[in-house]
Amino acid sequence: MLHVVATPIGNLADMTPRALEALRRADLIACEDTRRTWQLLTHFGIPRPEMVSYRQGNEERVAERIISAVAGGREVALCSDGGYPAISDPGYRVIREFAKRSLPYDVLPGASAVNVALLMSGLSTSSWTFRGFPPRGPGALRNWFAEDADKEHTLICFESPFRIGATLEAALDALGDREAAVCIELTKAHERVSRGYLSDLAAEYRDKKVKGEVALVIAGANAKFARPADADE
Repeated sequence: MLHVVATPIGNLADMTPRALEALRRADLIACEDTRRTWQLLTHFGIPRPEMVSYRQGNEERVAERIISAVAGGREVALCSDGGYPAISDPGYRVIREFAKRSLPYDVLPGASAVNVALLMSGLSTSSWTFRGFPPRGPGALRNWFAEDADKEHTLICFESPFRIGATLEAALDALGDREAAVCIELTKAHERVSRGYLSDLAAEYRDKKVKGEVALVIAGANAKFARPADADE
């Protein structure tokens, strides 16, 4: 059996009993960074089993190794450095191969920056879309946001702390001035969430140096989330 294991995105206390049991029982752990996962195992007193690193460029080869291990009756745990494998992290190809071949695997619920950011934003949860990391080029970035300009779902994405100011400016240009939230270092000691309209957040982060992982949540195309026309009068 392959166990898809979510690991903490910052606070190690968020590790679930099921996830710990899967890691303890694993004959093989496939992980994004063996050093990071070894630190996690050490923290919880789990003896180190056989480990293999999977990442962009070697997922196809590692998937075959995992398939062979499961076919041979071994327990395999698949994890990333934080959160769920395959959610803006390597792992999709491994899981896809198991699904295509009708091989047994399960997904163990756990920490996810997407869900935490959505709820911390205070924005609508009735429908939402997670789009991973946006493109870097200014034109491509604006067009990327423009694809959702008329959609009512809440938009969630991840961004580098070095580009958050430019990304907020592009979102404002493409979507108009609507409510949003910048979520930094979620679940960690220095967690910070800035909520407001895109124009205010763009000004706040224009020249600000940010450290840590960032999730951006933006309201959908609904008048109740847009800045009133007379707000500055």
